[in-house]
Amino acid sequence: MVTACAADSDWQQFTKAFVEADGRVVDTGQGRISHSEGQGFAMLFAVHYDDRAAFDRLWQWTRRNLQVRDDALLAWKWEAQAGVTDRNNASDADVLVAWALVRAARKWRHPEYEAAGRRIAQDVRQKLLRRVPHGLVLLPAVEGFDKPEGMTINLSYWVFPAFRELARADPAPEWEELSKSGIAILQYSYFGRWRLPPDWLKLGERVAPGGPPPERFGYDAVRIPVYLLWSRQETDALMKPYRDFWGHFAGARDPPAWTNLKDDSVDSHGASTGIRAIAQVVAEYPRVAASRLPPLDAGQSYYSAVLLLLTKLALRERGEG
Repeated sequence: MVTACAADSDWQQFTKAFVEADGRVVDTGQGRISHSEGQGFAMLFAVHYDDRAAFDRLWQWTRRNLQVRDDALLAWKWEAQAGVTDRNNASDADVLVAWALVRAARKWRHPEYEAAGRRIAQDVRQKLLRRVPHGLVLLPAVEGFDKPEGMTINLSYWVFPAFRELARADPAPEWEELSKSGIAILQYSYFGRWRLPPDWLKLGERVAPGGPPPERFGYDAVRIPVYLLWSRQETDALMKPYRDFWGHFAGARDPPAWTNLKDDSVDSHGASTGIRAIAQVVAEYPRVAASRLPPLDAGQSYYSAVLLLLTKLALRERGEG
């Protein structure tokens, strides 16, 4: 069982490295920009680590700087010298922030948080869900992904463990339907040698990797097995592609972070600590434990740190500390 001290030290290191005093989360891998996804992850972590003071700073910064649209959704990108530089939203971030607010309301008995989370969840449901032949799907953003030639989605935006909790704050059948459609689409969205889901998926008469080239299983799709485990919707069949991919490189010094789904090439730089943690959990499934994962150290990038803490949080909530 992981000790409280070890868990707390992960959070302390994360806040020291990536969270400024006013609650702004800094993405060190993208020129120190801030984005709604980073705020959402950090808010979720703050609830988990029972740090209400940090949560309040994170939410107030998010509300003040990113909740600037004519709806409750969040502008996704903010830069230090210019403020918001893209007012379009990112739907996974909206889900993460809404989920964190709902959790915070229950943990600290603060109904205003739940009201704020509900407003975001309602706008996700009303503005970002589309019914297509593949089922109910989540647009990645309000603008740019629903085109005449087909819709592009990102299956890592299906934050499966969030949907059930959001349905309690915003009672609507769409949350369960969205979860089921995500699992269904995953079952036939596999490409390349290892039959992996792509970061971006184009929905037409047939599904195909979408988004800008190269078409990869990579930095987005690596979150999918974490969300499956967290929501207890994983099966041997759903976990097999990730196990086969990273298992193929089990003896390598540097397992890859991504693979090109057209030619099966892999990156030559090696996976970050966060992606290695996911690969380790996939390899050890179903015998998984947060205590077997490395601590967060000072040398990690923002996204590696997010993936590591996210994986640990998922396992602890499964009771596998």
